Amino acid sequence: MSGHSSNPTVGALPDAAADSPLAPVALTRLVWTLFAASVAVLFARVRLGGAWEVPGVVAVDGLTVLLWVVVTFFSGIVHSYSRRYMAGSARETEFFATVFGFTVAVMGLVAADHLALFWLFWLAMGLAMANLIGVVDGWPQAQAAASVARRYFLASSAFLGVALAALWWATGATTVSGVAANADGLGGPAWLVAVVALVLAAMIQSALVPFHGWLLSSMTAPTPASALMHAGFVNAGGILLLRFAPVVTLDATLMLGIVAVGATSALVGKLLKNVQSDVKSELGCSTIGQMGFMIMQAGLGFFGAAITHLILHGFYKAYHFLSAGGAVERTAPSDHEDHGTGAVGSAVIVATGLAGGALFAALTGKGTHLDSGLLLVAFVVLTTLHAARNVVARAALPSTVRYGAVPLVFLPAITVYALVYRGISSVLSGLPVVEAPAELSALHALVAGVFLVVYVAIELGVHERSRRLYVALLNASQPASSTILTATEDYNEY
Repeated sequence: MSGHSSNPTVGALPDAAADSPLAPVALTRLVWTLFAASVAVLFARVRLGGAWEVPGVVAVDGLTVLLWVVVTFFSGIVHSYSRRYMAGSARETEFFATVFGFTVAVMGLVAADHLALFWLFWLAMGLAMANLIGVVDGWPQAQAAASVARRYFLASSAFLGVALAALWWATGATTVSGVAANADGLGGPAWLVAVVALVLAAMIQSALVPFHGWLLSSMTAPTPASALMHAGFVNAGGILLLRFAPVVTLDATLMLGIVAVGATSALVGKLLKNVQSDVKSELGCSTIGQMGFMIMQAGLGFFGAAITHLILHGFYKAYHFLSAGGAVERTAPSDHEDHGTGAVGSAVIVATGLAGGALFAALTGKGTHLDSGLLLVAFVVLTTLHAARNVVARAALPSTVRYGAVPLVFLPAITVYALVYRGISSVLSGLPVVEAPAELSALHALVAGVFLVVYVAIELGVHERSRRLYVALLNASQPASSTILTATEDYNEY
């Protein structure tokens, strides 16, 4: 199971009866077939260009085929993993059918052009995930968690419905592409209602603060369902903002607000992660923070960077959830866990971070003008500094090896990241808006300054000196009380 410390960790669900294995086998083969077909379509799309569409219904563009490949790959991994994980469960066939249905819903969502069809797939995606969270009938906590998630997802769908209705009212268009084509004429109350509802729908689906409760309460979901949730479902917020980028980029103040929303979740997620006592709760809080970073990139106007982030984060989080059982081990305290950095180590860390930012700017062309691209490069520098500091401080290697390895590892990694970013941006190039960098303002500097100060304070452990803050963070990261397993008997679903 994925979850907080009071829930089971990893292992097959202990149902007594077993369904026929035919459905799991068939669906697993089918989803891998969809993956192969998606790869073929992606290559064809890159070679031929343009969008393939059924006018007014679906439009298969660069974003569609890219996410088809990613979603079917993650779904194929989850299907394959689950054949052993769910073996013997009375809900095995239902689980596989729901996972496959979720996959189809996401594939439909990224291809849908009609506003009503887009909304229906958004709703179906949420309901399918809620069912996966509560797939175990024998646990009241699982049903409670599914109910919590379902309420959030219905709220997200309601906000999206309001947004789409307002956009239809303001533009007269019944398709996503039609709204994009008429976005320049938007304004006034209808536009304001639409963009606020869009942002709220994205925040809920991506579990941003203060809507992170459903994610932290979802720990009754089987581990493969959690992997699909954290690697795919939460990315929907970034996809939604990209699909309606022509609408949300009309106002610089709104975009700055999106940056602030993302920055808040990035920092709060990082703080919440620091007070968790088990690996899966840490992963959940990490997702909250990473989705914050993704939304920040969208708010800066770099939607290609946001899509790159959500794809790479998906690979990272799927791997860590599916291998979470291996992280549970008996250990003893060690005196050699943290080497510190020292003057030389600090110099290596700073030099690597600055070199990484310069390399990213040179390879992508971002940060070379006085616009929000500078903040995107600063994000790369900050991420590199954080990762390099962890290696220098904690790696079980001699200091000379650690210092030399940091630039040799991180600079090639940044090169790969920059090239992946460029490749993904190229695939997305046919979309109405892929990049919309904003001119820097005093408010941008204020948000960036506050973010940097708080981030550095967290890195230095300043927050650990306040017991009141520790308790507040612990309380803020608690799941809904009805979803917590509190007694040993709760682990037995019979």
